[in-house]
Amino acid sequence: MGIATLERNGVNKTSNFKFQILNFAKALRPPRGMLGFGRCMSDLSISLLLLLIALPVYANNEIARPTVIVAVGAPGEEEFAKEFTTWAQQWQKAVETAEAKLVTIGLAPTNAATDLELLKNVITSEPTNSLAELWLVLIGHGTFDGQEAKFNLRGPDLAATELADWLKPFRRPLVVINCASASSVFLNKLSAPNRVVITATRSGYEQNFARFGKFMAEAITSPEADLDKDGQTSVLEAFIMASRRTGEFYETEGRLATEHALLDDNGDGLGTPADFFRGIRAVKKPVSGGSVDGVRAHQIHLVRSAAEQQLTPETRARRDELEAAVAKLRDSKTQLSEAEYYRRLENLLRELAQLYEQ
Repeated sequence: MGIATLERNGVNKTSNFKFQILNFAKALRPPRGMLGFGRCMSDLSISLLLLLIALPVYANNEIARPTVIVAVGAPGEEEFAKEFTTWAQQWQKAVETAEAKLVTIGLAPTNAATDLELLKNVITSEPTNSLAELWLVLIGHGTFDGQEAKFNLRGPDLAATELADWLKPFRRPLVVINCASASSVFLNKLSAPNRVVITATRSGYEQNFARFGKFMAEAITSPEADLDKDGQTSVLEAFIMASRRTGEFYETEGRLATEHALLDDNGDGLGTPADFFRGIRAVKKPVSGGSVDGVRAHQIHLVRSAAEQQLTPETRARRDELEAAVAKLRDSKTQLSEAEYYRRLENLLRELAQLYEQ
């Protein structure tokens, strides 16, 4: 997913790029009577082709400006206040690098309006239909009483059900990262199409202080987290790196892990742990038989590469739809005849080629 860093070749090859890809797509179809896998393109080749398709489009395109809301909760103790402030500052630096809009709640002195009221006003004042992502990062503590999960704020707390109601009208891309303890219930409540929801825990009963937020704040712009080496770190890559670092902390300290992060981006409300992935590719399947998350999360980057920034928001949105369709087709490969699989794949690659030529 995303744009390959092939800038040095992009300008000269754009003019005849469509014809190269169309010819390649035609070659995917095996000759009649010879439908053996040996004559067909492997999934690895398909992934490489998608990488080649992702040549940058050089133009002065206006970039949709994301909004990032960072809500810092009630710390409870001074040591937590320092931790949460540091994490929030790391997000601030990332947002400045991304040239996105930043709203921070919970660090300024309290005033007549509670943090809950401020958060509601900020969220509900955002456009509900846009190609620009809306990010909500919750840093702090959480609670769960067996029925309702809450994020602890100064003053009234934020309930998962309440946040779900605020977000119902939104049709724009949403990224919600709840770094608090007992946060998994938020995933169940907020899951919906075109949303990425990350929680620090897999259960509402994981109620100890969660350290996942520290590693997520570090990973969101870390080159080390850029697993596919495309010059930018996706939400999926940051999640995988942060989860790995969290696990390493407990192992190094000789402690029993009391938090296990989940990611949901397919709207089923189940979530997927980081150990399902090898690199950015899911290598495990849920026991329930549901689909694995990760495709959408890997298409979203807070700090975009120079090549990615050349795409218009409309082009990026359609590119993401087509890449998601390729991923879905690949997952259903065993349910289709070989000829039908490559026929559908060719159609998708044709449109991708035309998209990048435009």
